[in-house]
Amino acid sequence: MLSHVPPESGSGPGVASTAEVPGLLRYRVRHVTRYRYQDQVPFSHHVAHLIARAHPRQRCRRSQLLVEPVPVIRADRTDFFGNPVSYLALQQPHRELVVTAELDVEVFPPPALDPTATPPWEQIRDWVRTAAGPNSAAEIDQFAGDSPYVRTEPGLAAYAQDSFLPGRPVAEAAIDLTTRIFRDFQFDPNATTITTPIEEVLRTRRGVCQDFAHLQIGGMRSLGLPARYVSGYLRTLPPPGQPKLRGADMSHAWLSVWCGGDDWLDLCPTNGKRVDADFVTLAWGRDYDDVCPLRGVVMGGRAHALYVGVDVDVVE
Repeated sequence: MLSHVPPESGSGPGVASTAEVPGLLRYRVRHVTRYRYQDQVPFSHHVAHLIARAHPRQRCRRSQLLVEPVPVIRADRTDFFGNPVSYLALQQPHRELVVTAELDVEVFPPPALDPTATPPWEQIRDWVRTAAGPNSAAEIDQFAGDSPYVRTEPGLAAYAQDSFLPGRPVAEAAIDLTTRIFRDFQFDPNATTITTPIEEVLRTRRGVCQDFAHLQIGGMRSLGLPARYVSGYLRTLPPPGQPKLRGADMSHAWLSVWCGGDDWLDLCPTNGKRVDADFVTLAWGRDYDDVCPLRGVVMGGRAHALYVGVDVDVVE
């Protein structure tokens, strides 16, 4: 099993406080997005995925979304994928928009995993095709087909196939593909934009975290395996003896592959590793389009400048 349910805080028989959980990390995250417009914006509407979702390995102790200017309408809800989402309507003229998310999150380490003990990848594929396997209903199927930024295609299947050998356990094959992407591709923030097709990333072997997540998702979906896109943050550590730079942490992206039942395995091809307690989850969906941190429709404003700063601090 890959799922892991953290113990509730408190006291009593069989209940451990979070301080007693080995490997637990508590974070305070501050994510600032600032738009400065050349002209006044009479009104604008925005959707934000900036509040961390709860899941079996993560508990959100506190969250706050601050918006300047203050929206005349704010509606908080849960989206189709179970992510917290906020709708913001600004109807006063403004030349600057500042959205600040502040989070207090506990992240638990992943459970022990024997990749060879997971089902053969063909069995996972066939469960999805026939809707005969555990939990292979619509909630799984939606992560197996095409989505706005991830299209299944033969080139992606061919690249992934070298990892997904006949009869190979699905987790073992997915981890191997993660390692290959890390080895074969170069991180290059100037090589792509959000609209760069996966096929071009596969050809040039360059990109950023969202490209590599989309690439691995596309490869596995092209073989018939469900995989979902995850957005969040990655704790970064400064060089020894150097202070941590404010805003040096980053928004990050990785993926989860379905291994049957309730088991999803989180993997980070950008760093060639299994996701651990260094990763804070914001939201998940089919691809970036479902979980964009902040998007909107703006009337006027002409040109704009964008600043994004993220700080991820461990609470001792």
